[in-house]
Amino acid sequence: MTDVTVEDLLDIERIKRLKYAYLRCLDQKDWSGLGALFTPDARAEYSGGNYSYTGREEIIGFLVENMGREAFHSSHRVHHPEIDVDGDSAVGVWALEDTVVDTDWGFVLFGAAFYRDEYRRSDAGWRISHTSYRRSFEAIVPTADVEGFRVTASWWRTDGRSTLPVQEPRRPDGAT
Repeated sequence: MTDVTVEDLLDIERIKRLKYAYLRCLDQKDWSGLGALFTPDARAEYSGGNYSYTGREEIIGFLVENMGREAFHSSHRVHHPEIDVDGDSAVGVWALEDTVVDTDWGFVLFGAAFYRDEYRRSDAGWRISHTSYRRSFEAIVPTADVEGFRVTASWWRTDGRSTLPVQEPRRPDGAT
């Protein structure tokens, strides 16, 4: 990246916030909020292109269908952004780490990938015009194989509150 202007740095920060909002909306199942982050003609290619969709409605439909269940818990974290701005368009590469816990299907999935996104500036600000990722790795563990496994907090089922009992703190001398 050469000759980066202050405006470029501001745009990079705006694009970072856009990507972070994408992941927050995804994990919180805020489908209308997520849809607002895409251009109407956006394209998405997930899992190295195994799943490809064109248009905001088709993308959100796929995500709702596959991630919308209460029993599907996900956590997506991105870091190490490499963002290049060119006028009203930009390209970003992000390192991804994600975890999925699915209590209906009985598994924990974890993995890493690299996103490659394209962005366009609109009257409403920066929007995602293309998103894709390719896995570095993905692993799955059946939860039935993990003795005592249970989900003790859920954004939807427990309003994000842990169901574990509160333990009273003990004094260092062992007295209560």
